[in-house]
Amino acid sequence: MFVLTAAEMREVDRRTVELGIPDAVLMENAGHRVVELLAENFAPLHRQRIVVLCGKGNNGGDGIVVARQLFTRFRPASLDVVVAGEEPANMASLRACGFTAISREIEPRMRAATILIDALLGTGLTGPPREPYASLIGEINSGFPAAKVVAVDIPSGLASDFAHTPWDHVHADATVTFTASKLGQVLDSGASACGELRVAPIGSPESICVSRTRVIEPGDFAPLLAPRPRTGHKGSFGHVLVIGGAPGKTGAAAMAGLSALRAGAGLVTVASSEEALAEIGAHAPELMTDVLPEYGHFRDVAAGKTVFAAGPGMGVHRHRGDFLRRMLADNDVPTVIDADGLNNIAPADLPRGRRLILTPHPGEMSRLIEKPVAEIQADRIATARAFAVEHDVLLVLKGFRTIVAMPSGEIWINPTGGPAMATGGAGDILTGLTAGLVAQYPDRWQLAAVAAVWLHGCAGDRAAEALGEKTVIATDLLRYLPAAFDAARDTT
Repeated sequence: MFVLTAAEMREVDRRTVELGIPDAVLMENAGHRVVELLAENFAPLHRQRIVVLCGKGNNGGDGIVVARQLFTRFRPASLDVVVAGEEPANMASLRACGFTAISREIEPRMRAATILIDALLGTGLTGPPREPYASLIGEINSGFPAAKVVAVDIPSGLASDFAHTPWDHVHADATVTFTASKLGQVLDSGASACGELRVAPIGSPESICVSRTRVIEPGDFAPLLAPRPRTGHKGSFGHVLVIGGAPGKTGAAAMAGLSALRAGAGLVTVASSEEALAEIGAHAPELMTDVLPEYGHFRDVAAGKTVFAAGPGMGVHRHRGDFLRRMLADNDVPTVIDADGLNNIAPADLPRGRRLILTPHPGEMSRLIEKPVAEIQADRIATARAFAVEHDVLLVLKGFRTIVAMPSGEIWINPTGGPAMATGGAGDILTGLTAGLVAQYPDRWQLAAVAAVWLHGCAGDRAAEALGEKTVIATDLLRYLPAAFDAARDTT
């Protein structure tokens, strides 16, 4: 599902009108989509007390359509329209159907509303709302104690192109956005401000709704969910080599290895120091192990391996960095680098033209590019895209709404996952899951990385549903990974 900026959305609307679908039809369709959500979520509507707040632009015109359809089709217990500023489009048609409850301000009796329709401001906002909108946004957020807030296209005041909106904006219970989701609705705090986000078609052809940014959907990686051939065997599904697991940190390498197995890799070997191997074997008897005392032996260990996963529990040391630099320079094997693998190298060590997947959290990203975490978080998409393009890698910038940046500059935003996954070892699970999927689909390694991020988050969501957000630990993600695969198949 593509994600559009405000400018891209304006261009889609312009081209739609140019193709022969007038603004009036788009507005009517938009209002109808909002009423559909209201009818589904808040039936019976004839018992509801509804207030519609409308601005002067197209967003306000959409709100007037909502009010007219509610009045003519459902006759709510009470229905009021509050108009801020100039009258929006469609007012004549609202009055023509006999509706008269139109005012210029919120009256005390309206505060008993059960549903509040926010149609004040649309996607074109680039700065703090002015009056009277700023005051009305405050009223929406605090002046209607019993009301559910439904936003038309975008919560008023929310900046459609920003990950963070640094001024007051509406916090909705549900948002019906049109044609495609907008950046500010799927990133960081904006995602929470939208509540339930529904993307509704209003007539624009899908062929013109394209962007370099999209939200991951299971249908995107459906080919990776196909049943295995009946004649397949463990050698058919790749062999992952996990490199890590220093003494005291062996659990990280073991979790990565087990995750690769659970993802479907046929074989997994964990290579580490001799003193760490016994601990790793105790963690997981399904894993094979090999000693990795020096780089000279690595060629023997790496023979026949389909994917490398370097970093979990590796430890930070100069000789580890030397090892990784030689490994990257000498081998053309798909490689996932995480955790201490990232802490032992610099961007200059990354060879171009290889299948490299880096999975930093913001702190690791900060060290890689020598910028403060706050600067990275302020524009995660730009940060991830710039690094991926400059260094010809696939970058997974972890966090709420994880960003997957392709070497081409294409961005995928992950909608799954939540605070339950804020636990040690969750990143090691993602490393192994990514490596396990790439091992099975080395020719589709980018799509495998996208799938791994979605499935990882979905497993976290399923674990949180079953166990509660505070009690999930990393290995619970392995327990619920089969449910995540099932969820992906069910939605394709």
